[in-house]
Amino acid sequence: MANNKVNIVTVDPRCRENNSAHRTREIDQTRLIVRRGQSFSISVQCSGDVRGCTAALDLHVGKREEEMISVKRERGTDKDWWFTQRYIYDELLLTVYSPANAIVSPYRLGVSLVCLSSGRVLDSNKVTKFHLLYNPWCKDDVVYLPDENLIQEYVMNENGILYVGEWDSISTRRWNFGQFEDKVMDICFEILDNSREARRDSKKDLNQRYDPVYVSRIITAMVNSNRDQGVLQGRWQEPYDGGVAPYRWTGSVSILQKWSDSGAKPVKYGQCWVFAAVACTVLRCLGIPTRHVTNFDSAHDTDGNLSLDYLYNEKLEGIKGSSDSSWNYHCWIESWMKRNDLPEGNDGWQVLDPTPQELSDGDYRCGPCPVKAIKEGNLSVKYDAPFIFAEVNADIVYWMVKSDGKRQKMRVNQDSTGRNISTKSVFGNRRQDITLEYKYPEGSKKEREVYEKAQRSLREPSPERQESIKLLLSVKPEQFVFGSEVKIIVEVENRGERKADVCLTMSATAETYNNLMLGLLQRETKQISVPANKVHKEVVSVCYDDYVKYICGKQTIKLTALLQAEGLDRPVMAAGRISPIMPKVIVQVSGKAYRRQQSTCTLSFTNPLKVPLKGGVFTVEGAGLLCPTEVKVNSDIGPGQKAFVKLAFNPVRPGIRKLLVDFFSDELKDVKGNATVIVRKFRY
Repeated sequence: MANNKVNIVTVDPRCRENNSAHRTREIDQTRLIVRRGQSFSISVQCSGDVRGCTAALDLHVGKREEEMISVKRERGTDKDWWFTQRYIYDELLLTVYSPANAIVSPYRLGVSLVCLSSGRVLDSNKVTKFHLLYNPWCKDDVVYLPDENLIQEYVMNENGILYVGEWDSISTRRWNFGQFEDKVMDICFEILDNSREARRDSKKDLNQRYDPVYVSRIITAMVNSNRDQGVLQGRWQEPYDGGVAPYRWTGSVSILQKWSDSGAKPVKYGQCWVFAAVACTVLRCLGIPTRHVTNFDSAHDTDGNLSLDYLYNEKLEGIKGSSDSSWNYHCWIESWMKRNDLPEGNDGWQVLDPTPQELSDGDYRCGPCPVKAIKEGNLSVKYDAPFIFAEVNADIVYWMVKSDGKRQKMRVNQDSTGRNISTKSVFGNRRQDITLEYKYPEGSKKEREVYEKAQRSLREPSPERQESIKLLLSVKPEQFVFGSEVKIIVEVENRGERKADVCLTMSATAETYNNLMLGLLQRETKQISVPANKVHKEVVSVCYDDYVKYICGKQTIKLTALLQAEGLDRPVMAAGRISPIMPKVIVQVSGKAYRRQQSTCTLSFTNPLKVPLKGGVFTVEGAGLLCPTEVKVNSDIGPGQKAFVKLAFNPVRPGIRKLLVDFFSDELKDVKGNATVIVRKFRY
């Protein structure tokens, strides 16, 4: 018989054991953090013999405890929480089972001790706090991912590579996702709690958090600050006063911490790769497999006609007539989940885009939309399929607007949108091209069939007439090193049997990666004669003093050429972009690194410009290594001079880690460097 005076002494959540089994020990080993659909154990230490007693468990769910759930003593349905128990004299060993579709949230577990014979509660209100996350290892969870290699990359990996630049000259940015760094998990739930849905009806919002479709949609709205208390404020060109320029960020952690510490005020500033990277951090932390994706030559179709229209006058000056645009690249994320809300065939990778571009159900967000639906042109599925389809498939039409207002079509590009869609490979630091997951090969019959299906009443494009005059642009990306002169070759080829007298207009402009014009670098019009079956070359040179007024990092130079001549059915046009190659920071770590023991790294950088660099600052961070830290350069860095600083840090987590460095100065920005650090547990 149980002693009526027996009570609960302590409840041990066995954090180390449970967190290790649930793959959450990277987040914390002192708090209970578990994944749904997988059991966890707790022990209840009592003051006496517990034979004849049983435990009673109840759950209080949510930050404001909006829901209460009674945990059954025996196995229930797939939607029930239940537990089993074992006795060891003065201890109850409890194994708690959560359903695979449980609400992802903070929980409070209430434990009571009940006499079996009388049903009387002997002791109660011993509360254990824990967090429940999605479980990609659980077959019954809708985020289940059967390949362990994919889970390690898309859930557990804190080190990322982001792809930027031009489709034919792709460059990389290292990124610290840092989903397991201190306070990040708590901030993820704080983001959910600050959403418009949660503030409008917290109980209704909480009850939908079992669904990754709902949660991912909330996150994409909350990562940008448009119309809500979101994390990041966007800005796409200088000046970045009162905040941090987007290209200076090297990780998500400091952004999330700044937002939380400020009381949910937006952090300044973000652009597409930053928005996507922060969303990737949050969703990986919550347990949803997620990857960062870059689409090169990405279309922004505002009128929904699946084509982009660019207008120019006869001087090759752009005319504002449409808000359509084509970005050098655009970044979003994909998350892996089943779509029980959609017809069969839509499971798998889902496009999610937190960059504020267009409204979706009243908020600036996009997705989740099945990648499979985009490939097949099924634009009726949720969410935002037409917009995403246009990003990778839209035709680009160039028009000349005559002085009388009439438009003349100059050029139609059917294959220049959605190129080299890229993500980091699971197998190392290589780029994986996933373009064929989004669309059939460009120019194929199937690709045009899908386009027509998507556009429904698409008119057949008029065939391109083969003109006798051809216009080409040629530039070698490796020749455009920041600080040097860039030369772009314009070739005019006469395929006819007679000499051609033509008017050639060439324009060079500085632009942001998303097509915002920063300034005109030069414009020139020439009358040239091209002999029959010959090629005439013109060289457009842009010197450092011309472009430095507008370009201090990864902005681009766009060259547009327009050729007009008698006998041509329409003007001939060509356009191209090029981004500068930036110098690199050299990062070296001295000796071997051990957990919680001081290590030293050296950072060096040589000024490639002919002017001194002022206000130089190195920013260093790394998941498991150190929080974002600034190291100022004490003096100006002269032309050709090397800046050299040392930094001590104490690694806190063992494993293969990445040290990421950014250098910033008044004259030169967006200079990166990185090093791999192997942190050992013990010094033998």
